[in-house]
Amino acid sequence: MRLDFTLAQEIIRRSEAMKAKIDAIIQREQAEYLDQLHPASADICAEMEAYAAEHRVPIADREVALFLEITARAITARRGLEIGMAIGYSVLHLLRGMPEDGLVVTIEPSDVMIARATDYFARAGVGGRVRIERGRALEVIPQLKETFDLIYLDAVKEEYSDYLEQALPLLRIGGVVIADNLLWGGQVAGDVRAPEQTASTQALRVFNQRFVRHPQLRAEVLSIGDGLGYGVKIV
Repeated sequence: MRLDFTLAQEIIRRSEAMKAKIDAIIQREQAEYLDQLHPASADICAEMEAYAAEHRVPIADREVALFLEITARAITARRGLEIGMAIGYSVLHLLRGMPEDGLVVTIEPSDVMIARATDYFARAGVGGRVRIERGRALEVIPQLKETFDLIYLDAVKEEYSDYLEQALPLLRIGGVVIADNLLWGGQVAGDVRAPEQTASTQALRVFNQRFVRHPQLRAEVLSIGDGLGYGVKIV
């Protein structure tokens, strides 16, 4: 079901206002400024943002999605691997940064998310440039044989370290790995706010140390969105 555009914009506005209110990475005024700096999304991306806000589906922040697109353009990526598709919001941005022969392989275990994303891809005219691998990432990645220019991690936080070790051999030298949510609402550097966040927070603390010190990467964690890891494969 398509949302009325005005309603979609209002849902997105409320979602962004809430994000700025609870932002634990930078000050609220800075978060609000950055949210308003770029023009509002239009067409199908606006619809996806509204759907995600209404149904509480986790998707990348707009600035993270734009960063993915910019990175894909900068490195002339033709093959991307995404671990954690949800409704396909990040996939669309990656494809916007790729040439017409670009392909994103994306992994998602949920039939509901796959159905929703497939509809969005078809309506955006990019269905032929996406290959969805249904299943758990740690079971799917070992079956992949391609070489990728860019890898994006945004799935189960407790599994990030394993994703990296499994996927890194598939990344070309000079390719980029990007990992979302590495500051985890500020919890990695402070107190865990809820018991159910303990395992994910501890796992991300371990991952962050491994990521920035990985012998095959030149990497750092950027204060973009909820913390974005950016690494280039050097060996």
